[in-house]
Amino acid sequence: MTLSFQSLGLSEARVEQLEKIGFTAPTPIQIKAIPELLAGRDVVAQSQTGTGKTA
Repeated sequence: MTLSFQSLGLSEARVEQLEKIGFTAPTPIQIKAIPELLAGRDVVAQSQTGTGKTA
């Protein structure tokens, strides 16, 4: 089962913008970080280069 950006709590408008720039599904680091960030928590994450941390 692949999670979507919308299932992580992002608005439809934000999901549409992500899709326009080529992001169709969240990476594992995004799956873990997005809900925490939306809840107002600070996040310190470590992941390999190219895994979507800055996207």
